[in-house]
Amino acid sequence: MRAVLVQNGVRLERNAAEPSTHGDQALIRVRRAGICNTDLELVAGYMNFSGILGHEFVGEVIDGAPDLAGQRVVGEINVACGHCDFCQRGIPSQCRNRTTVGIDRHPGAFADYLALTRRNLHVVPDTVRDDQAVFVEPLAAALQIYEAVHLSPRDRVVLIGAGKLGMLVAQVVRLIGCDLVTVVRREKQARLLNAWGIPAVGEDEIEPLRADVVIDCTGTSEGFAQALKWVKARGTIVLKSTYTGIPQANLTQVAVNEIRIIGSRCGPFKSALRLLHMGLVDVESLIERRYPLDEAMNALKYAGQHGVLKVLLDI
Repeated sequence: MRAVLVQNGVRLERNAAEPSTHGDQALIRVRRAGICNTDLELVAGYMNFSGILGHEFVGEVIDGAPDLAGQRVVGEINVACGHCDFCQRGIPSQCRNRTTVGIDRHPGAFADYLALTRRNLHVVPDTVRDDQAVFVEPLAAALQIYEAVHLSPRDRVVLIGAGKLGMLVAQVVRLIGCDLVTVVRREKQARLLNAWGIPAVGEDEIEPLRADVVIDCTGTSEGFAQALKWVKARGTIVLKSTYTGIPQANLTQVAVNEIRIIGSRCGPFKSALRLLHMGLVDVESLIERRYPLDEAMNALKYAGQHGVLKVLLDI
């Protein structure tokens, strides 16, 4: 099969071994996959990743899991052991023995086929198109903010990092009716946000030390510094993206102003599918370009340019 392989660089391998299923795994023919910033970071050396890339996908079950045969599915990326203390508490995303699809010791979805455990799979409703379903994983990650921190309609919320994930987070947070503004640097993002009724502002329009909550989707130390500049005393900073390096931070300000810093990672797939089914978020406007899998190298190169939103691989 074809697969995008990271191993001493990144390449499209045309003769990769097809996955074999074991245990309760299903074999999935991948239909579509999305490139996110984590994929680009892995190509650049993050986590010393080696293997098949990709974790945002929609596919069709072709073997295993008889109850799902022929159905379109999306898959949660954390493959948990089911036995550790976190699994017993119903928190498989923090399983002590987990592997992670396309990120950590589990083959990814930038390939013709993917094997994934049955309990990670969710059926895609007929009302949700492939171009929407491929966004379920990052949309679920956006929804995880509600699991991590209580947001009130009365809160003043600043979102920074209006990229692939940030544009989803902005739409999800908007749903509760809080006083939300999103900091943007590019006209393309500003036009989309304004069309959704979300104010798009420049950095110089944000009052220092006034935000109840700052959501940082930048993945940069500069973004975290800005969050500290804008969050008020006893406010909250939510970190929604990983860092390729180790950022410097004014932890004295964190202590003196009693700021809460909350990490937020993977989220609820069923809720993400429900939002798409109900038409409450617009994901297809974020699709900037699509490539066939045979042109995956060009797709990764384009996706790595500043300001590019979602790039899809048609597989």
